[in-house]
Amino acid sequence: MADFSAKDVQTLRQSTGAGMMDAKKALTETNGDMSKAADYLRETGIAAAAKRSDRDQGEGAVGVYMHNQAGRPVLGVLIALASETDFVAKSDEFNIIANDIAMHCAAASPRWITRDGVPEADVVKEKELIAAQARNEGKPDEIIEKIVAGRINSFYKDNVLLDQVFVRSERFEGTVGEMVRELAVKMGENISVVSMARVSIGEG
Repeated sequence: MADFSAKDVQTLRQSTGAGMMDAKKALTETNGDMSKAADYLRETGIAAAAKRSDRDQGEGAVGVYMHNQAGRPVLGVLIALASETDFVAKSDEFNIIANDIAMHCAAASPRWITRDGVPEADVVKEKELIAAQARNEGKPDEIIEKIVAGRINSFYKDNVLLDQVFVRSERFEGTVGEMVRELAVKMGENISVVSMARVSIGEG
């Protein structure tokens, strides 16, 4: 296993603009060598894609998923996947991924798109619940903070769209966020999910 620390991951993220999972992958692939990891990110285009993240997104497509078969809940999902140009927005691959993300939302029921979109009050409440549960389990106070840090990540993975593992692993192995980043690298544009709506009847 590659030898690197959380601080190494943070340093690499700050120097390249890459996401946490991409930085970890780069350090793993390069056995913890910071310079080689940065080169890896540049070569794969991830760092370049991250630096494009402040570019204007004036185009995009709406991904759609619906089912209303008898005996199943009526369900509809819309997601807006934004891009910089109309050329990319109209491409087959872009629209397929937009629809794939809508299908994922139907199955996984994310509450928010990004971690930044989670209200602070919800995060505080979740941390309080995790800490209380840890105390009830008899965990000592000195390690409860670490337990909270670990379990809050699980909360994000369960509830935040870009942190969720894509539901159809035969189509893509990784998180929805990684799928969007890979598309951005391939297309050479700033691409992101900017909104989602999920409505249902009969889900209980």
